[in-house]
Amino acid sequence: MIEDLLGRHDGVITGIQARGAGLSQDAIERRVRSGSWRRCSRGVFFADDRPFTDAARIRAAAWAHGDRATTSGLAAAWWLDLTRFAPDQVEVTVPRASNHPRRPGVRLRRRDLDPTDVSERNGLRVTALPLTVVEAAVRRGGGPKLMDAALQRHVELRTLWTAHLRNKGRHGSPAARRLLQAASDGARSEAERLLVSLMKQAGVTGWKTNYPVAGYEVDVAFARSRVAIEVDGLAFHSDADTFQRDRIRQNAIALAGWQVLRFTWIDLTEYPDRVLAEIRRATSGLRVGTRAHRG
Repeated sequence: MIEDLLGRHDGVITGIQARGAGLSQDAIERRVRSGSWRRCSRGVFFADDRPFTDAARIRAAAWAHGDRATTSGLAAAWWLDLTRFAPDQVEVTVPRASNHPRRPGVRLRRRDLDPTDVSERNGLRVTALPLTVVEAAVRRGGGPKLMDAALQRHVELRTLWTAHLRNKGRHGSPAARRLLQAASDGARSEAERLLVSLMKQAGVTGWKTNYPVAGYEVDVAFARSRVAIEVDGLAFHSDADTFQRDRIRQNAIALAGWQVLRFTWIDLTEYPDRVLAEIRRATSGLRVGTRAHRG
């Protein structure tokens, strides 16, 4: 039973689990003294005959804070396969009334989670997928890409809003609300406001918003250089009908003799310098070609 537990739990085991599998406290201590088990924290051990992987590190960090501790943030995102790389610091959410000390490599969040917002995967308590997405997307190293990918493959927008509203006031809540608004029905207008703000701060002039071209209103137009800019919110291309309509619109604008640049919310938030450089190049008369969305 001990080897089975260690195999399923990345080499990590708690004293309670070990005693439940038949080991006495003395037997546990003998393993520690012999070096076959490493003590990670009080009551949490690692069998040192295997690599101490990221999964073992995250599991040991969470279990060090008791059976009510829940892995959250980017650590939960990695555990749920939303991100490729495990974070250096493990975020753990514990009940508000808990008195666990802070540990190196762990960021504690103290709040009481609704049972709906907790799930279990491979024997570890983690925040449920919707809450994980809205929290991890605003952590350093998360970003709009995480939410965009989740919306396209894993979750519906309404479930993200529900999880967000159920957890208002948590760390990062205002930033999560802005991302959710960018993915909502007003996604295009949210992204347009972001582009306008970006251009104003950079001193770019000569443009108008909602400018008529070929029977459509383009988001931002430089009429003198005949450059049209179209912007999209998060996961705009998850709707096939919208995707097709946007392509018909873009082709009509291009056939009317306008150069079309297309930017996504991720372009505007992650690569603003590149966006501005492409706008300046296009409006200066140097053709850059029609820019389709980079899926």
